[in-house]
This record gives sequence, structure tokens and C-alpha cells, in this order.
Amino acid sequence: MELLRDSPAIPTAAQIAERAGYSVRSVFERFPDLHALRVAAVDYALGKGIDQAWSAGPDGDRQARLKAHVERRAHICEQWLPLWRALNMNKGDSKELEIRIRLIRGEIIRRIEVMYKPELSTLADVPRRQTVLAIEALIDFESWGRMREFFWLSKQEVCALWIRTIDRLLPPSPPDS
Repeated sequence: MELLRDSPAIPTAAQIAERAGYSVRSVFERFPDLHALRVAAVDYALGKGIDQAWSAGPDGDRQARLKAHVERRAHICEQWLPLWRALNMNKGDSKELEIRIRLIRGEIIRRIEVMYKPELSTLADVPRRQTVLAIEALIDFESWGRMREFFWLSKQEVCALWIRTIDRLLPPSPPDS
């Protein structure tokens, strides 16, 4: 994980072993090949990311939920963007990695549905799905990367932009929420 944060290139077995303080042989005693190691790294990150995403619940009024959701998502994007890019760049023909990508996207969508349940419940099925997908596209890892690396926005500026945009995408909150 640290190697991916240092460089977007997939690390070699020698680089992984050196960073871990092991021999290359030790790496291959634990993993049959580099692909198995990549899958294990993604599984580790997936577990950590899910734990991080759900550490802030869907409590509070609309603005509190927007702030909590966006700040948590920003933290996850900042931390896991290098792995996300490496995963997508190197998934190739790997069914295992493709499944993990779908699981990650599914978790992001599920989190959106939970955080904005009061507002989304006022929409019919098709507009609700479209709203969720628009929010997912907005807060995607690559959206975060573009905002930070290409447009040079600060973390706070991206969060403020995401909050304003999600707030505009959502229908009004029902009176009882």
C-alpha cells in the first residue's frame, strides 16, 4: 500500500519484499504469485475502506448528514486513490479484481442510499436510481483525483463543492426528517 502511495506503478516482488523487510522468497512463501498478493491487498483495503465509510452514521439533519458523508468520503478518497487507480489499471482479465471493483462501487452506492434515505424516499424508482448514480459519479475516486491534482483544489474546497452539488441533486427533505 505504501509503495502504491509513493508511485502509481505496480511494485515488483523485490520492491515489496524490501519494503516489508523480507526476502523475495518469503513473499512467495505467503502468496503463490503477485496476482494473489494484489487480490489480498485489495481485500485488506476493501475491509478498511468499508469500516471507515461506516464510522459516521446517517444521524442528524440533512446538512449534518451531507457534511459527515462528504468528509468521510473525502478521507477515503485521499487515502485509497492510489490503490483504486492501480486496481483499475491492472485488473486485466482478473475476475477476482473485477469483482472487487464492483463490490467497492456497490458499497459506495449503498452508503449513499443510507445517508440520504429521507430525501431519496420521496422519489419514484427511476429518478431515485438516477440521483444515486449521479451522486456516485460525483464522489468517485477519479473525481476526487481530478479536483485535487488537476484543478488544485484543497480538501476543504472539494468537500464544499461536493456538499453543495449533492444538496442540489437531492430533492427537499420530507418534513418529518
